[in-house]
Amino acid sequence: MINVRIPTGRFAPTPSGYMHAGNILCALIAYLSVKSKGGRFLVRIEDLDAPRCPRSCSLEILNVLDALGLKSDAPTVFQSDRADAYKIAESALGERAKLYPCFCTRAELHAAHAPRLTDGGTVYSGACKDLTAQQAAELSATRKPCVRIEVPDRTIAFVDGLYGEYSQNLADECGDFIIKRSDGIYAYQLAVVADDGESGVTEVVRGADLLSSTPRQIFLQRLLDLPVPEYYHIPLVCDADGRKLSKSQNDSAERLLNEFDAETVLGGLACSAGIIPVLRPTSLDELTQKFDWKNVVRDRIVLPEKFSAAL
Repeated sequence: MINVRIPTGRFAPTPSGYMHAGNILCALIAYLSVKSKGGRFLVRIEDLDAPRCPRSCSLEILNVLDALGLKSDAPTVFQSDRADAYKIAESALGERAKLYPCFCTRAELHAAHAPRLTDGGTVYSGACKDLTAQQAAELSATRKPCVRIEVPDRTIAFVDGLYGEYSQNLADECGDFIIKRSDGIYAYQLAVVADDGESGVTEVVRGADLLSSTPRQIFLQRLLDLPVPEYYHIPLVCDADGRKLSKSQNDSAERLLNEFDAETVLGGLACSAGIIPVLRPTSLDELTQKFDWKNVVRDRIVLPEKFSAAL
């Protein structure tokens, strides 16, 4: 494992669609944060669900990053190539916590009217936790299970670099969560922990929509004896009309680069995030020198009108 004392950040997009300006801004802030400390910037493509993540989208992401100068200091990692590493992590977790098969369907989980998580899941009831070996074998004959990890009645707390103190009781606010899907694909929570640990990541910059998943990842990091990175969850990005940018709305970042040069894009994004006070073209080197987390806005980030018009 790389020495964790080396400041190391990463940008880890899911290529289920093309990048939008919010994704670029997340990559830019991750880059500036670690480079301002003399550290390393890594790129990881989170294409766990390979059928939903075509390589064409991955190539578009890498091309956009390259055009803006946001270059990785190591070869790009693709999660779709790392199933063996996740299997090792699963085995290690099985020695330190209870893993069990879960046969509940999505419809059954929704019908249970369990509390919703902000990242789209539900607090799991534990319906399959105490199945006997015979019951599990009978259910396996007609349905493939996912694998869940039992969580303790414990509150995980951390201090986010932008949002401050955040805590979550795993049992009450999350429940036993999935580490491997029923189709055999490893879940995001396990994969991101294994990847960050192996890469020596010391800080994670990502969207505020992932804030609530952080306690689960810290729980896994502690089980696997991995260091806990610093976390910075940045606000989501909206256009000038207040509409949240989305892959599903085809808000492609390539349109910005077709319309504006790299320094105009960098300066516009940096200004919208509070990194610089005036809207103007700016070089990556200048932004690195000026970057300070205290200037990054903690509310909604709104794009300049000229960028919104180009989307």
